[in-house]
Amino acid sequence: QVQLVESGGGLVQAGGSLRLSCAASIRTLLGSSGLISNYAMGWFRQAPGKERELVAIITGSGSTNYADSAKGRFTISRDNAKKMVYLQMTSLKPEDTAVYYCAARLGPPALSVADFGSWGRGTQVTVSS
Repeated sequence: QVQLVESGGGLVQAGGSLRLSCAASIRTLLGSSGLISNYAMGWFRQAPGKERELVAIITGSGSTNYADSAKGRFTISRDNAKKMVYLQMTSLKPEDTAVYYCAARLGPPALSVADFGSWGRGTQVTVSS
């Protein structure tokens, strides 16, 4: 069982920066604490009236993949010991305004929303022009 809690969203002016954090709690079927390193982690976002879309993913070993809209501006990282995943966002644009979700997938990485089985409740990011 995986529980994810996002934080760090807020209101920022265009050109500004934000750092999102995702705290993961993982319990195995036996009730012991699981290893986040077994999970591919992703950040997704959903703007009003639009479908949820991939922003960035990171494998358990730290390999990353970004949506074209995020390349060069966003950086995903993880600290397996702390069970944390981060999304550093710079040069923010009004079109980055959305609810940002942290997601986890047991096993190899994937790029589809449907491939991620565990989700946080999201954190709102609003970029003003």
